[in-house]
Amino acid sequence: MAAGIINLTGATFAETINSADKPVFVDFWATWCGPCKQIAPILEQISTEMCERVTIAKVNVDEHPELASQFSVMSIPTLLLFRDGEIVHKIVGAKSKSAIVAELDPFLPASR
Repeated sequence: MAAGIINLTGATFAETINSADKPVFVDFWATWCGPCKQIAPILEQISTEMCERVTIAKVNVDEHPELASQFSVMSIPTLLLFRDGEIVHKIVGAKSKSAIVAELDPFLPASR
């Protein structure tokens, strides 16, 4: 996992999301999920290339089912974009890097 990706737990989730100074894009995933493995390198690239605009975080649904339940994650990967502590966008399923960036871009601050 890239250094810029944060692993969230039940204990760290709310504090991380609510205190973030930029949007947080959370990947709900599992080790056995093929599509999750497909998008992992894409999220690593985004975390490096767009680090000034968005924070990338991950939640392992097998280790933290309470978080998956709290956000009604029914299939994985589910990616939720939080801004000011609120969900502003949701992506379900694996997509290409260009598709993910295109969906995120309208919700992110402008590049510096």
